[in-house]
Amino acid sequence: MDANRPTKKQRELLTFIDGFIKMHGYGPSYREVMRALNYKSVSTVATHINGLIAKGHLAKRDHSPRSIEVVASSSIYKPQKQTIESTDVRWLLAQIEERFRKAEANLEEKLIDDLFVLVGALHVLGLDEAHLACKSRLLALVREQS
Repeated sequence: MDANRPTKKQRELLTFIDGFIKMHGYGPSYREVMRALNYKSVSTVATHINGLIAKGHLAKRDHSPRSIEVVASSSIYKPQKQTIESTDVRWLLAQIEERFRKAEANLEEKLIDDLFVLVGALHVLGLDEAHLACKSRLLALVREQS
């Protein structure tokens, strides 16, 4: 593993900072980062930002407020898309459909848990339309169970 490559949390921070700068034209304050990413303290934000500065992903001008800049290209901090075979997608959708049928007939907690994992996999794989459709169906099933 490349020591210079950002971790998942660091990528999340870089993505937030990059988006904030593109939207506002200046960097976020540490408190804005803290609130947006649900960190417990400003010092946690400072630690993460200092780590990214040390790795060369961020730059900051002379202790100036809102002077954080993303230095690394976006390809460094965005996860690489993987190609998904259509057979894999069909298999995943079949697994989800089978568990929905079983869960709707017999509301077992294990089946609901399995569905949350499988529906989450759709989101991770970038299958957003299928994810949203299955998620709404799953949430309706959970409401029914309550």
